[in-house]
Amino acid sequence: MDPGVATERAPAPDMPAFLAEIEGRAFRMARFATGNRDDALELVQDAMMKLVQKYAERDPADWRPLFLTILQSRIRDWHRRQSVRNRFRDWLSPFLGEDEEDAMARVPADPGWEPAKRLEDGQFSVRLDAALAALPLRQQQAFLLRAWEGLDAAEAAAIMGCGVASGKTHYARALDKLRRELEDLR
Repeated sequence: MDPGVATERAPAPDMPAFLAEIEGRAFRMARFATGNRDDALELVQDAMMKLVQKYAERDPADWRPLFLTILQSRIRDWHRRQSVRNRFRDWLSPFLGEDEEDAMARVPADPGWEPAKRLEDGQFSVRLDAALAALPLRQQQAFLLRAWEGLDAAEAAAIMGCGVASGKTHYARALDKLRRELEDLR
């Protein structure tokens, strides 16, 4: 092969295969962050659409960090909107009658999504899910990006939009809380 001739890049894996590979973990991240199956699905779908629309032509090696960055941004936006909605609900609550219930209270729980049914060790899975859901958002996302997605400290911090030291602190605090919460299951 002539060293002066540019080599042809190997064919990139297709976007649908990438999205199918990452959707389960992305849904779980969003589910922990929102506590709501429907909101989580919407966030993941929105992140996937944004990736396809804006970044499909990028190098496939860039898709994962781009997608995770988009998803994290959508999760932060969701939390900001929830904060505004909650303030609005609090402001309106004195004006609601006693017989008026919160519309969110009428939404039925989804009994079909139960981690214990999907994993062999149901007790650990349920406890882990509860412990993860109880973490503050930044600690939760740091843990999921580092431990589950396998990103290094710099990659996770970049996706979270914070400094490496801050990302490491969030991750360390998450690990500490999870270890204390799940100590009896070791």
